[in-house]
Amino acid sequence: MIKTMTTVAVALMTTVVALPALADAERPQVCLVMKSLSNEFFKDMSVGAEEYAAKRADFDLKMVGMQSETDFDAQVNAMDTCIVEQKDIIVLAPADSRAMVGPAKRAVDAGITVVNFDVPLDEEAKAQAGLKLAFVGPDNAAGAKMAGDKLAEVLGKGAKVVIIEGNPGADNAKQRKVGFDAAIAEHGLELLDSRTAHWETEEANTVFTTMLTAHPDVQGVMAANDSMALGVVKAIEAAGLTGKIQVVGFDNIPAIRPMVEDGRVLATVDQFGRDMAADAINRGIESFRSGTPLEGWVTTEIKLVTKN
Repeated sequence: MIKTMTTVAVALMTTVVALPALADAERPQVCLVMKSLSNEFFKDMSVGAEEYAAKRADFDLKMVGMQSETDFDAQVNAMDTCIVEQKDIIVLAPADSRAMVGPAKRAVDAGITVVNFDVPLDEEAKAQAGLKLAFVGPDNAAGAKMAGDKLAEVLGKGAKVVIIEGNPGADNAKQRKVGFDAAIAEHGLELLDSRTAHWETEEANTVFTTMLTAHPDVQGVMAANDSMALGVVKAIEAAGLTGKIQVVGFDNIPAIRPMVEDGRVLATVDQFGRDMAADAINRGIESFRSGTPLEGWVTTEIKLVTKN
């Protein structure tokens, strides 16, 4: 059974997991800075982080999320709050790959161990800021390519498709677009349109409804995350086209799984958010205790999820 957080998200949502101290054990203070907790992926991730903290019981965890995927100022403020509170470790999933470089640099300059996970910070912006940070996370382009390949397998060469993109400033959104584009080129699909819906369900519903009006012959949709795929499915159902337009997504959130099972969604990509957060926290604690910074790209698992 999947557990989800029931607390309503506000401009900043904060959860503190405080556990009894172990005798003679160092207790790092960890701040997990996520994106929107109205997104099922990050709700599920927060549950996994909470369970991991309870299982280890040797560090204190503060979790912070935003109300929406575009509330970048809230995430910057969350980072600055964790710096002021002198946390030992900040584990960051940036909402914007460039905007969050400055706060990450401030944290590092304050002597805090920073782990960048889920979405990589922009390499050029890091270089300009003199910031060196490893990335812990999946190959988003490869994952999107897997989903695009599956869509092409079902639809066949020449099929007409659209892409619903994530936040333009987020590296994972750019990489998923790269993966979808690669699948389109390899399999000879026809791309009718590609627009952002900023990771949001209702915006995706509106965007795809507009696309459907302009392109009533569309056969497939590549959604850069499952929250947007939900909005696409809603638009398809409203148009009475269930079963006539294939949809693929990314994240394997709890809400999408019944749709994969009943065929409303052809496929999604599991990037194991619960495990990813726990892994990033673990690596942050190891780096903090050893004094050895993480380096390079620590790749995490992805898997195509279909009905069969």
